[in-house]
Formats: sequence, structure tokens, C-alpha cells
Amino acid sequence: MAANKSKYKLIVNYVLDRIQQKTYQVGDQIPSINEFRTLFGLSRDTVFAGLKELMAKGVIYANQGVGYFISNTDIPFQHHIFLLFNELNEFKEDLFNSFIESVGDKAKVDLYFHNYNRDVFETLIKGANQKYTDYVIMSGKFAGIEPLLESLSGRVFLLDHFHPELKGKYSSVSQNFESDTYEALTSAVHLIRKYTRMLMIQKEAKEPVERYDGLKRFCEENGFAHDYLPDIGGRTILQGDLFIVVKDRDLVDLFKQAALQQLVPGIDFGIISYNDTPLKELFGGGITTLSTDFKLMGQTLAQLIDTKPICTINNPWTLNLRKSL
Repeated sequence: MAANKSKYKLIVNYVLDRIQQKTYQVGDQIPSINEFRTLFGLSRDTVFAGLKELMAKGVIYANQGVGYFISNTDIPFQHHIFLLFNELNEFKEDLFNSFIESVGDKAKVDLYFHNYNRDVFETLIKGANQKYTDYVIMSGKFAGIEPLLESLSGRVFLLDHFHPELKGKYSSVSQNFESDTYEALTSAVHLIRKYTRMLMIQKEAKEPVERYDGLKRFCEENGFAHDYLPDIGGRTILQGDLFIVVKDRDLVDLFKQAALQQLVPGIDFGIISYNDTPLKELFGGGITTLSTDFKLMGQTLAQLIDTKPICTINNPWTLNLRKSL
């Protein structure tokens, strides 16, 4: 990434202003790198950073060995955004739709998915370099990504998963899975005290283990037994168990097992499910959910795109209390 993040805008604004004034038409050649250096007293790297942004916007193209030329005088957006999600589900769809609505016509957004594959993740990011003005990365649990992010030619934003080692280096709007879980459980401790053991059902491969860290902290402070299980797997439900369930498939399996044992959620055992949906308001008489607001996350991300200072924002959680607790 170019060291000077403000002076390169002189190059961008110079070209855009002349397009707006109709001085430049499609096919016209703009000043060379050396001419821009002389005109503004900038380094070669700073000039090139401005030219890369113009290319990312689709305003100019490079003719190798000849120079740079205007390719488009219709500039409908300020940002060309590379948006990389880990997967598509109804929650990420809410996030995406909210973000697109919030940025409006000031941005063009290209959406990609890595599906928790590290090779795909790195290939997509490397292939996108120098083609976009902004990069929004939902990396999930991938560690050691800082060198990859540093190589990108535009501004970088981190989304959804909290990366403590990157705090202060890139703007982010994310869930803090440990503190969100701990704080939500603490807020409902008066209801949880009727249970004796808390079981988190989560496959660790792609899900944040920080959720269990928050659960453990709560249990240790309040004297609850606790365990971490990859799935329900026909496990016998004991009186006094409280299940913290991540995936809806495990939630269904839990209800099937409860039916076999003729147990009632909220009376014989408890359930808290992550991520609220309209169905969970009704299913089983109402399932208590711990959920972040993905629509708000999209709106906040859109605001960050036009915010110059680096901001670290924790998206708020909500505990929706229903009969299952």
C-alpha cells in the first residue's frame, strides 16, 4: 500500500476534474508518471498509487510503453469495492442487502465467497489487488493474514470476526464473540440459575471458539458445569441441561431428542440458539436467541467506507428471551 494516502488523491482529482470539465474525452492521453511528478512534486510511488485508483474505478487504462488513456468519462461511483464473504446464508444476505442499500449509487460492489478455504481466500485477494479502491474482508478464523492485507492497493476493512492483532491497523465492524456471549449470559443469569450444566454445541472447524471462551468465563464465575460438543449425536438430555446451539441442524436434532425423551424446553432443559430468525419466534413455542444485527452491520460498514480515521466497532448483540429458556 502506498505510504502517502492523501497526496495521491491529487492525481485522482486532477483527472476526474478534467473529465467533469469535459477537457478529457475517451481515448485522450493523460500526463505520464514523470509529468505528474513534476506537476505536483510527488514521488513515483505516490503518483502510481493515484493511477492505480483511477484504473480501479475504470476511468483510465494503461497502454504499456505508451502511457495512460481515458477509458470512461461516465463516473457513476466513488468507490469500487471488493467484498469477500466466508459464505452465503440468510444472515449474510441481510448484511449484503443492507450494505448495498446504504452505499447507494456512490459505489460499485463485487461480491465473492471463499467458503472457509484458505487457498481460495488468498487467491481471490491476490487476484483482486490493484483492481479496487476498497477491500472489505470477512476472513473468519484465518490467522496470519496481515502481510496479505498490507499488499492491497486500496483501503482495507475487516468484517464480522474480531482480530485483536489487527486492531488499530484497519477499520472494522465485527462481533466480539467472547464478550458478546459472556455479556448476554450474564444479563440472563437470573433465568439461567435453574439449570446446572451448560453445553455449547458447535463444530470448531469454521466457527469461532471464542464463543466457548465467553461461556467458560460465565460458568466459572457463576458455578456452572460446562462442556463443548461438536453435535447432538443422539446424546441423552439430562434434567437441568442448558444447550447453547450454533447451527439450526443441531437445533432440530435437539428437539427430536427431546421428543424421544418426552422433555419440554424451558421446563426440563433449556435452549439458547445463535442468530435470530422469524421461525425461531414460533418454533417450539419460541426459542431464546443470541443474535447480532446483521442489517446494522451493513449500515455501519457503509458509513466506514467514507470515514477517514481507523475505527474499531463492535456490532451490538441482542438476547431475545423466549420460552426455551
